[in-house]
Amino acid sequence: MKVSLNGKPYTDAPGRLLEMLAREGITKDLKGVAVACNGSVVPRSLWEETSLSDGDQIEIVKIMQGG
Repeated sequence: MKVSLNGKPYTDAPGRLLEMLAREGITKDLKGVAVACNGSVVPRSLWEETSLSDGDQIEIVKIMQGG
């Protein structure tokens, strides 16, 4: 399955969003992270049950400190 992650192709994506995030080093306990799928924010409570489909566009936003 092919999806897009932050605007870049991501091939061989797993079936669930949480599995994909784990590959990227993101866990449900990690603070300061927001995830959107096809333009809609996915609440952290739904990461585990959110299925990925071919062509999905995933965006991961991490809050950073600085000015």
